[in-house]
Amino acid sequence: MSMIEGLENLLDGSEQPGVAELRRRLGELLGGSAVAGRLIEQQQLPSRHPRVYRLRFTVNDEGRSLVVKRLEPAIAQRNYLVTRRWLPALGLDGHGPVLLGAAAEPSGQYIWHVYEDLGDWALDARDPDPARMRAAVEVIVQVHTRFAGHPLLPECRLYGGDLGMHFFESNVRDAIRSLEWLRPPRVALSSERRALRDRLLARLNLLLEEQPARAQALTEFGGVETLLHGDLWTTNTFVIPAAGGYRARLIDWDHAGVGPFTYDLSTFLLRFPAQSRAWILGLYGELASPSGWRLPAGRDLNLVFETAEYARFANRIIWPAVALAEEQADWGFEELAEIEGWFEDLQPVFAEITEPCAASALQP
Repeated sequence: MSMIEGLENLLDGSEQPGVAELRRRLGELLGGSAVAGRLIEQQQLPSRHPRVYRLRFTVNDEGRSLVVKRLEPAIAQRNYLVTRRWLPALGLDGHGPVLLGAAAEPSGQYIWHVYEDLGDWALDARDPDPARMRAAVEVIVQVHTRFAGHPLLPECRLYGGDLGMHFFESNVRDAIRSLEWLRPPRVALSSERRALRDRLLARLNLLLEEQPARAQALTEFGGVETLLHGDLWTTNTFVIPAAGGYRARLIDWDHAGVGPFTYDLSTFLLRFPAQSRAWILGLYGELASPSGWRLPAGRDLNLVFETAEYARFANRIIWPAVALAEEQADWGFEELAEIEGWFEDLQPVFAEITEPCAASALQP
């Protein structure tokens, strides 16, 4: 039995599944009946869905802060494998999230993960500090170079995903198929909504036609396959002050998988102002060079970066289109319109290219 005052009211009114199991697990993790304490704050953290919370406690007169996150079972397993198996196997366990425990909702549809709270140390994309950036890129490079060619990669692909050319082609085809469902009588279409659907279909069909050329470019310039974080935003990149400098941790491995390193690098670079990207890329190249890696030219990277971003756009089209076809969810058209804006706004990662074309892709 937990002696944490207020824990019995955790997430009251949130309508979250598995709250009773989460409360019980938190009580155990905080010390059970051997401690005295209370819940002093619960804060919903930003996410696409209301499923991440910061919880602050006092336990035996000391402060304790945790983050809890509700996940689907497959995603929970992926995060578990990253934190407890894959990263530790290569000596990188100090650079991932600190997973303390888990609690399953009775039907098995959801799993709650409990993490140590790393604080508010995410990288600032607007004004990247060179010292903090170096610590972050060093960890990204270590993950990429150490996992390249590693025997764990088949397992990472099995329980993660394939984020190479298959990700591009399958998502483009699925997005086309999903949009083609949006026809009367299944879905009522105004002229504006029909035009939106048709414009997106035209973009996707062009991408499908370009698939062979993009696949060739990815083979030549995308780089070796490795473990990818899969969602390498600055919000998932924490750089925490430590003795003698900084320590970086990569959190939220929900989209982890296997593919060319450029998939992660494109996501990461696009979070920063255009004027910062060249020196960040140069830092990656500098830190990867001791492993015998070299970067392709910027114009070649632009093409594979664009392919990765278009694959992500296509993936995001599928789900609002499915919601429209199955549930007539009007919010789906709002999301589709937003995604069309992403296509229109996408610019090359490197707008000015002056260096000669690389002869080959990054090779170990």
